[in-house]
Amino acid sequence: MAQTTLLAHLFPLRHAGLLRQLWLRDLQARYRQSWLGTFWIVLTPLAMLTVYTLVFRHVMQVRWPGGDEGDLAYAMRIHAGLAVFLFFAECVNRAPSLVIEQTSLVKKVVFPLEILPWVSAATAAAGLAVAAVLLAALALLSGTGLHPTLLLLPLVWLPLLPWVLGLGWLLAGLGAYVRDIGQVLNLITGTLMFVSPVFFPIEALPPAARPWLQHNPLAPVMSATREVVAGRLPDAAALALVALVGLGVGVLGALFFRRVRPGFADVV
Repeated sequence: MAQTTLLAHLFPLRHAGLLRQLWLRDLQARYRQSWLGTFWIVLTPLAMLTVYTLVFRHVMQVRWPGGDEGDLAYAMRIHAGLAVFLFFAECVNRAPSLVIEQTSLVKKVVFPLEILPWVSAATAAAGLAVAAVLLAALALLSGTGLHPTLLLLPLVWLPLLPWVLGLGWLLAGLGAYVRDIGQVLNLITGTLMFVSPVFFPIEALPPAARPWLQHNPLAPVMSATREVVAGRLPDAAALALVALVGLGVGVLGALFFRRVRPGFADVV
């Protein structure tokens, strides 16, 4: 019975309808009463991409190894890493508040609180869908061209799903008891952005430092994203390793969430 319950926790297929309703409500609530509405899901990454391209290319004079390139090609490389980071950071930064923001649901014993990280991941994935379209547009406009390997983007990004779910369950459980964890995470994810290959390739690092960056689960996914946009096949072994370790994180996070869940009603 325990194994079945854990599988249902990890893969809540029987709650697919409820998950979809909560996802749509989450998207609507995010942009409710804003003048531009859901257009912000496009405007935000575009604004960030413009600023980062201006700062790193024209102010700091950072050049991508392998020769000079135009602004659009440079922006495409940055966006390939930025899209992955923003998805991961949104899921992780939001996780500590998933339970404490749903006080009414916590009181309902029958409500499947374990689907909340799934809802958060689905909402963040909407940003990834927009990122894929923007990557294709930048590839076309920069002269890189549209390659069939772009169709592999969902598979390239899929290994991050067990990571954000596992960390979501872990941090949601911790966040219900320790309210400071959200502030700590903001500092950690802010640092993670600059120790991930968002603005540089792994090959730009000294050989001695590269193995350390490989321990960052975002690094292989960012590199693979750039590969498929350029028309090359990604490193399947590296992505498989990210997915395998992520499954372990997912199981541990699910077990922790189940363990601490009985006390939520007393602290929320």
